[in-house]
Amino acid sequence: MLIRHGDDPPDDRVHAFLLARGLRPELRKPFAGDSLELPDERLAGAVIYGGRFPAFETDLYPFLRAEDRFIGRCIDLGIPLLGICQGAQQIAFHLGATVGPPESGASEFGYYEIAPTAQAGDFLAAPLTVCQSHFHTFSVPDGATRLASSAAFENQAFRYGQKTFGLQFHPEVTVEGFRRWQAAPGARYGMPGAQTREEQDVLMHRHDAAQAAWFHGFLTGFFAEEPETPA
Repeated sequence: MLIRHGDDPPDDRVHAFLLARGLRPELRKPFAGDSLELPDERLAGAVIYGGRFPAFETDLYPFLRAEDRFIGRCIDLGIPLLGICQGAQQIAFHLGATVGPPESGASEFGYYEIAPTAQAGDFLAAPLTVCQSHFHTFSVPDGATRLASSAAFENQAFRYGQKTFGLQFHPEVTVEGFRRWQAAPGARYGMPGAQTREEQDVLMHRHDAAQAAWFHGFLTGFFAEEPETPA
């Protein structure tokens, strides 16, 4: 199950990975009115993508409540669950963590190095430069393990249990996808910490292949069990 918060075409690396395995990704857009049924054990896994909706604004965006219930059911049933950017913030919020803009006012828009923590294990073996686009962050939930950090944001990835992951960064985004973000009216140029377009272009072409290789390896482990229903 792929839960999206925008209308970008489904050309990201998660979607491509599932198609390459012969699976039919099931897309849901609750923000646009799609229903979101609670999953059962037959679900192979779920990915909650990034977006513009603050995880804590459940009164303003009631569909977030349905997503929160979905998150809880996935965790309770041990269904592999991956949250990316907003999705990671939603998982953290569900688990009782603090979510919102940092006191520093910092943001990340471009390509930034993350480093593994001492507890990262085989999640991340060495520093990696990854795609970022955010100005909110999360604290690591109680009982979760911090897996990666960056210079400006201490919490870049966490694992809760063995099958729930939250990533602040965007390894799913291809060069083509990031080009759309660069051209979007709301592109975050000028915010504290944001890179210039020229800096982004250099770093994107220098590091995208390594980011893609790392994420493919992560997804291979994440979707390791053979599914009974489409992802």
